[in-house]
Amino acid sequence: MNTEPERKFGVVVVGVGRAGSVRIRDLRNPHASSAFLNLIGFVSRRELGSIDEVPQISLEDALSSQEVEVAFICSESSSHEDYIRQFLNAGKHVLVEYPMTLSWVAAKDLWELAEQKGKVLHEEHVELLMEEFAFLKKEVVGKDLLKGSLLFTAAPLEEERFGFPAFSGISRLTWLVSLFGELSLVSATLEERKEDQYMKMTVCLETENKSPLTWTEEKAPGLKRNRRLSFHFRSGSLENMPNVGINKNIFLKDQNIFVQKLLGQFSEEELAAEKKRILHCLWLAGEIQKHCCSKQ
Repeated sequence: MNTEPERKFGVVVVGVGRAGSVRIRDLRNPHASSAFLNLIGFVSRRELGSIDEVPQISLEDALSSQEVEVAFICSESSSHEDYIRQFLNAGKHVLVEYPMTLSWVAAKDLWELAEQKGKVLHEEHVELLMEEFAFLKKEVVGKDLLKGSLLFTAAPLEEERFGFPAFSGISRLTWLVSLFGELSLVSATLEERKEDQYMKMTVCLETENKSPLTWTEEKAPGLKRNRRLSFHFRSGSLENMPNVGINKNIFLKDQNIFVQKLLGQFSEEELAAEKKRILHCLWLAGEIQKHCCSKQ
């Protein structure tokens, strides 16, 4: 990406919430990867007219325009599958915020469609671009895990919009899989008090070496967004995360990765490994949902 772009890919941003607004900001600023992208407009269900001089366009125009070659899908998780399918069928490349879909079967189907159409389908995982993850990756490399746990707390999310907690919290699952390899599900429970908007999902997982990992998501009004972890190795323990610095421009770093894919700068092996990890996490999330729902 150090060269001058021979061409620019026309981009439309679908959804202008927190992630969509950050995407628009990054596309409008003079970054190395932004030089390869030309922001055409944004799509929103709300009538907004324009944002920072970027025009609103209809979904129909975004799909039919030859000028639009790329869609950044930043809408609610429940709408991702439909948008991805429409833009791939219209011959556009797609970047989508995680989770790509709320089912493993749908994700597999969409990847096959992308391959059929010869288009890039990229699922954002900014949690893997965080300083905390870089620190953890260095800490666990070459170590023999005995047991571990990861607890995440936050305010509630609407399941209709963001999916079952195993999907809305898939970034935590992605951390565990990226650190310790493919995991198998041992058990999963969901405790809910709907009148209090309280939810606690407890998932027991196992590494390929049979080391236990517990992942807990706890949501309630007033609960602060917080991540607590504990990993025990044969050679020592890691309890909680030290302050490792501020996460800067993580969405821009993700945009850089996407542009490298557009330019064919990723090897087939790298793309296959990423696809395998994403599908494994979505499959696990689906199995967790099945386990929890069968017990309710």
